[in-house]
Amino acid sequence: MGMGKNWTAGTVLRDRNAGLYLSGVVVSGFGTSAMWLAGGIWVKSLTGSDSLAALTVFAMWAPTLVGPVLGAIADRWRRRPLLVFCNLAMAALLPLLLLVDSADRVWILFAVLFVYGVSGVVQDAAEAALVATAIDKRLLGDFNGLRMTANEGMKLLAPLAGAGLYAAYGGASVALLDALTFTLAAGLFALMRVREEKPVRDRSAGGLAGTMEGVRVLRNSPAVGSLVLAGSVTMLLAGLNGAAIYAVVDSGLGHAPTYVGLLYALQGAGSVALGLLAGPLMRRMSERVFAAGGVALFAAAVGLRALPYDAVVLASSVAVGVGLPCVLIAAMTAVQRETPDAVLGRTAATANTLIYVPNAVALALGAGLIAFVDITVLLPVIGVLGLLTAAGLTFYGRPPREAPAEV
Repeated sequence: MGMGKNWTAGTVLRDRNAGLYLSGVVVSGFGTSAMWLAGGIWVKSLTGSDSLAALTVFAMWAPTLVGPVLGAIADRWRRRPLLVFCNLAMAALLPLLLLVDSADRVWILFAVLFVYGVSGVVQDAAEAALVATAIDKRLLGDFNGLRMTANEGMKLLAPLAGAGLYAAYGGASVALLDALTFTLAAGLFALMRVREEKPVRDRSAGGLAGTMEGVRVLRNSPAVGSLVLAGSVTMLLAGLNGAAIYAVVDSGLGHAPTYVGLLYALQGAGSVALGLLAGPLMRRMSERVFAAGGVALFAAAVGLRALPYDAVVLASSVAVGVGLPCVLIAAMTAVQRETPDAVLGRTAATANTLIYVPNAVALALGAGLIAFVDITVLLPVIGVLGLLTAAGLTFYGRPPREAPAEV
């Protein structure tokens, strides 16, 4: 189509399904980001325990470990009704947190957050599959970029709102706000016009067989699998970088820990900008080149963080925000475009698990590593490994003749 090169973010948003879906992402993302922060503050205020407060994040994240199994649910049910159900179920569940008023009832909060995480994994798989069905495949790069912008934008705004609401009215108010956002998101998803065939029941869709089906699809598609692998390695390196950020601020720059907030804000701003540019860039180059360029930028920025200069570290934070999402957007776009619909939920969940679990593992390992390895050594090493990843992505698994994602 001749107009393809002139598509803009506005073109995507004028698509009814894309606009409704992104609106749902913004609404639910606001509530989720607010709850993510408030959960830890809530537990800390009731128990006084830093460890228990940190476990709130783990409770929400843990279901990602069995993401491929949970993703099979998205292949057994129509995706739009499943999204509506998950959002309404969470809206009904969150008011239980009104009962959390003492340390001995904190277990209720952890139970709800764990279910929150399970619902999130199922929704991510269903969303990835639904988007591939409901939206023109030529718009997937633009759409995934805008989704990144929406997510990162909410991460910049919602935690402040959640902290303020908690300070003024307590954790129950944040829970009710989150329940409201889930209800609104369910309504937006319900308005989408999608024709879905009833999925054919497949006994291989659950358990270990379901997990292996997603792995098999990625293994049999070198172009897609290499992007997912590159995303996995990059997120591993990002976790190590994240673990070192306090050392960069303290021993590197000599600032108070609150300075980290500025670095994360700049990184988020970079990701917001990249999300708006992702679609146009992916129409002018292949997904592989787009992803490799982003990984190389991320790697160079991390290496430069070892220099004890504020201007360099501030600029590197923006560069990390711009470079890191490239491989994530490219990988998910490739998964959505190349995977058969019948197994797309499982494959998307498998890809998400392979990409994001290494990040969490590296954060934990990096916390111990930073005590023994100076950042002037660790960060350049991370940078070199990132550049090698970019080089490997450029040459490994490349088709004989690779064209841009669309023309």
